[in-house]
Amino acid sequence: MHITVKNLLNINEKVKVKFNSNKNLLKQPEIIAVSKTFKMDHIMPVLNHGHVNFGENKVQEALEKWTLVKNENKKIKLHLIGKLQTNKVKSALKLFDYIHSLDSEKLANKISRIQKELNINRKLFIQVNIGNEIQKSGISINEVLDFHNYCKTLDLDIRGLMCIPPFQEDSKKYFIQINKLNEKLKLKELSMGMSSDYLEAIENNATFIRVGSSIFGERS
Repeated sequence: MHITVKNLLNINEKVKVKFNSNKNLLKQPEIIAVSKTFKMDHIMPVLNHGHVNFGENKVQEALEKWTLVKNENKKIKLHLIGKLQTNKVKSALKLFDYIHSLDSEKLANKISRIQKELNINRKLFIQVNIGNEIQKSGISINEVLDFHNYCKTLDLDIRGLMCIPPFQEDSKKYFIQINKLNEKLKLKELSMGMSSDYLEAIENNATFIRVGSSIFGERS
């Protein structure tokens, strides 16, 4: 068995145990295997094992890697977890099933327009800048309510919120905060948690966790 598959099975088991140990959790989270920067031959063992959720950061890289593979395997669900530039919206909507980085009215407008043009409807997450970090994208926590209402006027399929807590800080308090906000908005999905903190994210109702290095190894 390939090391990446062993890693995935190990994480799967931890996720299951964590979920089953807490009766208040709503839904067992799905693992997005973050395959950004890894070549397809490194990803294939996990894909061949039957895993379907994969995450990429850049539209161009994803197009080159996944277009053919996704045409051959209709079960694959591709998640864009990096920033989406407005000039890449059409390409992204054609390839990705989920966009986790909706972070501005300008982007919301463009997605709405292109979706109508292509007659498709992708699943979207509002990225929240939970730590108010200047260098990070996302809607500030005080503006999420208004932004969510705005997205509803555009008929966007907002599944939930997404956040990346500040690096080197305790993620837990941010996960608690975003979970409460997600519940307030009555959203069913929540995208949070990475290799270092996914168990804490699960405790706070994450339904998608984004795990890369713990599956595929460290990036060069």
